[in-house]
Amino acid sequence: MVAALARGLVEHPGEVRVEREDEDGTVRLSLFVAPEDLGQVIGRGGRNARALRLLVRAAAQAQGVRAALDIVD
Repeated sequence: MVAALARGLVEHPGEVRVEREDEDGTVRLSLFVAPEDLGQVIGRGGRNARALRLLVRAAAQAQGVRAALDIVD
């Protein structure tokens, strides 16, 4: 879900990838994008990043787990 949403925001969708890591009961997702696309994923004032993180937390909560999203260039 995160990768699909991010691909819609960037100019280089082929470079978008998501890695999952489980640590201490929390799922940590790392969203990797091209360095030139980082601003588009974060958005003005961090709005896009905040929205992505909200969706990740809501989806995780629906499954009874905790989740966090990191955005990496």
